[in-house]
Amino acid sequence: MRRARCLLPLLAALAVAGCMSDQPLPQRGFLTPQAYTAAPAKPAPAQADLEMQPAGPKDDYVLRYRAPPPVIESYPEPTFVAAAPIRQVYTLDSGDKLRVIVFGQDGITGSYMVDAAGNVSLPLIGAVPARGLTTQALAKQIADKLKQGYVREPNVTAEIETYRPFFILGEVTTPGQYPYVPNMSVETAVAIAGGFAPRAYKHVAKLTRQQERMEVPLSFPVRPGDTIVIKERWF
Repeated sequence: MRRARCLLPLLAALAVAGCMSDQPLPQRGFLTPQAYTAAPAKPAPAQADLEMQPAGPKDDYVLRYRAPPPVIESYPEPTFVAAAPIRQVYTLDSGDKLRVIVFGQDGITGSYMVDAAGNVSLPLIGAVPARGLTTQALAKQIADKLKQGYVREPNVTAEIETYRPFFILGEVTTPGQYPYVPNMSVETAVAIAGGFAPRAYKHVAKLTRQQERMEVPLSFPVRPGDTIVIKERWF
């Protein structure tokens, strides 16, 4: 009886020590603390370029960097716009026929031809150089000469009445000399000459302009005084 009384305090101390253990006791059954240990929760990746991958034992994870997918930028298809043709300034030369108007001076106003020397001859002032000039530049030269004791503050305009001709030879229906038409091309010149002959080469033509010879496509612009030769095809 005395021995049982001595064991009661010891058993009570052991029971208190078991309650103060760090490991949680099972709520049901008789599972051991090791079997009841809960698995660690899997942390979610903080960013889209991070992912969890198992590193070894079950429920052990490491955070690995995953490179983001490459961003492929799409650009709209380029739009090509045809360049507008460059408009060449027309300059005067032998064979051009002009209409010169001097306001208030009917004796000077009239039609004049640019002669072989490249001049225009007017009353009172005589020959005025015109070759290589535009109609505006020629009108200014005429006005400057009239100011020299002939007309006070002259108002002069000049315009082309008839362009100097162009020439077309070779494999066309009617070769020869024809009046120039503004903004014409080699193809237009062929049409004016009656079209291609049966054996004409219809891809390129030979063109002579102020002693310069070149081979040009049918869309090439023609200027007054040009000489066009349409070649003959071999087969």
